[in-house]
Amino acid sequence: MTWRQVVLWRHGRTDWNVQGRAQGMTDVPLDDVGREQARSAAARLASLKPAFIWSSDLSRARDTAGELAGLTGLDVRSEPRLREIRMGEREGLTQDDVRSRFPEVYQAWQLGEDPPRAVGGEVDREVGERVAAVIGEAGAALASGEVGVLVSHGVAIRTGLCRFLGLPEEHWHLFAGVSNCAWVVLSEWRRGWRIVDFNAGSLPEPVLSDDELAPES
Repeated sequence: MTWRQVVLWRHGRTDWNVQGRAQGMTDVPLDDVGREQARSAAARLASLKPAFIWSSDLSRARDTAGELAGLTGLDVRSEPRLREIRMGEREGLTQDDVRSRFPEVYQAWQLGEDPPRAVGGEVDREVGERVAAVIGEAGAALASGEVGVLVSHGVAIRTGLCRFLGLPEEHWHLFAGVSNCAWVVLSEWRRGWRIVDFNAGSLPEPVLSDDELAPES
């Protein structure tokens, strides 16, 4: 049996990534390194012969998706629900800025806690809900053996992935961030969907393990 797969691909690098600034929904473009990252990653992802490409409409994601579209001949569907978390008044700030202007937020980060909602911002749960909905729609749109690519952002991918898989919110922090132009691969399986690659830069290899042969209990 061949399974459906959804690839969650993060955009390439931006100047704000380098500067350590919170981007959120600010439309920050790719820098030169980010554009090269997108070209390099697209060459590998194209070999999966994706059935479709859906992307956040922020330019750093849209331009990353465009590299894959150029190699596959596919159109990119614009999907605003794949945007990054809206960080409101904290967008454009560095950690030092946050420490001086919002000490309670910085303290929560240091303690590993969820920071309070920013004025004009979202919280992880809200981002996870909207991105998980898109992942579900993408999976349902695939035929057996097909691959769909969703181009999004770091927090959006992490929270959407966790919400889609039904993980308790208190465990979402156990997943590290996704690197620029790296991806996560979700594959349909006998019990539903599961992660077969996380924060990857190479294509998934077949798993040669008894875990794949053992009968379901």
